[in-house]
Amino acid sequence: MIKYTRFFIIILLAVSAVGAKAQSTATTSSPYSRYGLGDIDPSLLPQSRGMGGIATAINKINNYNTINVQNPASYGFINYTTFDVGLYGNIVSLGQTGQTSVSNANFRLSHINFAVPVSRRSALSFGLMPYSEMGYNYKQSESSLHSGLPTDTNTVNYLYKGDGGLSKAYFGYGIGLTKHFYVGGNISYIFGNLVQTSSTEIPKLYGVLNSRIEQSNSIGGLNYDLGLQYSFDFENDTKHLTLGYSTSTGNSINSTASYIVSQYTYDSSGNQNTPADSVVNRQSAKSKIKLPQINHFGISYQYDNHYLVGADFTMGNWSNLTIGGTNAGFQNSKTFNIGGQYTPNNNALRNYFARVDYRLGFIYDQTYLNLNNTNINRYAVTFGLGLPLAPSQTLTTFYKINLSAEVGKRGTVDNGLVKENYVNIHLGFTLNDKWFQKYKFQ
Repeated sequence: MIKYTRFFIIILLAVSAVGAKAQSTATTSSPYSRYGLGDIDPSLLPQSRGMGGIATAINKINNYNTINVQNPASYGFINYTTFDVGLYGNIVSLGQTGQTSVSNANFRLSHINFAVPVSRRSALSFGLMPYSEMGYNYKQSESSLHSGLPTDTNTVNYLYKGDGGLSKAYFGYGIGLTKHFYVGGNISYIFGNLVQTSSTEIPKLYGVLNSRIEQSNSIGGLNYDLGLQYSFDFENDTKHLTLGYSTSTGNSINSTASYIVSQYTYDSSGNQNTPADSVVNRQSAKSKIKLPQINHFGISYQYDNHYLVGADFTMGNWSNLTIGGTNAGFQNSKTFNIGGQYTPNNNALRNYFARVDYRLGFIYDQTYLNLNNTNINRYAVTFGLGLPLAPSQTLTTFYKINLSAEVGKRGTVDNGLVKENYVNIHLGFTLNDKWFQKYKFQ
């Protein structure tokens, strides 16, 4: 037990240090993160991601405690102190008609989650997870003959860049009102900064004043999640059919915006000089961001220590998103998730691979973006492994490494848009431990 505990502490410290450094810059490379609050990250651990993102009707998996933040009703099933920490990696290839594809890779800390049982059918959970990510950097060029400078043929560059993200610190509680009916809720604080710049440059024309507009939002506020699960048990409680529902309320959070316009030049060697004094530097009063209500519906069927299958359907009312009183112009989103896992023999003593959880899933996502009269859709297939480690000698501490991969595409090259081919990798370290035990001495 001690050696594994030390292992997890070392991993946590290393991950936290590297993750903090990684999160100081953009952790995604998608032009689609330019819109709204950036790419929204679902509150899922690698266990669920490997099964296509199913989570609404998930609680224990093979009698192993899992922290399912998407549906806080699941906390009521937790009977061991549970700790989960993870890493995230992303590789994106961007393609556009008539242009060479560009690839980028990113890495960060993905989550730190804890859960502690309070009673036989209730538990608390708290932690830190990403809420959204913004990261893009691209250029559009055209002859200045088309940009209001008829006497000059130098190329004009329009540069667009975004950086930052929002995080979600949460505290939740779930309880079983009966053996089969569980309810729960999260109180979350969403916070972070989003910075976007757009520049207009004529880099080959020496001495010309180029301009840059920087808009930033400092965001912070409370959000609430509610959930419920109802299960039906069969065959001596070894088989379970679970129905689940959860919602993220569409309340408002605070935002403080700034707007800065500056001018700068390039020297004769093509290097950018220090920007001159800001032409405009405006700090706005606090405004509100009206978040959308997001509804999750799920169903799962599990045969303990053998297999689990399930499906989720999510509706996001993104047409209600407003930033500073202005509607973001999004459409409502729809997401379908289907997946499951299979464990050949969870009790095998001499065959390690028979105790491994093998996961598979599929995702179809009609996102909230419609650009150039074209829906931006996402398709993906997911894979995952649950790799158990040897438990403690007292059989009160259990460890597992969860690995998942999502291979998919988003967008299209039609109508002047960009197609993304991506691979997302999630690695999680999970600990189940029996704390606060009362020992009896004879």
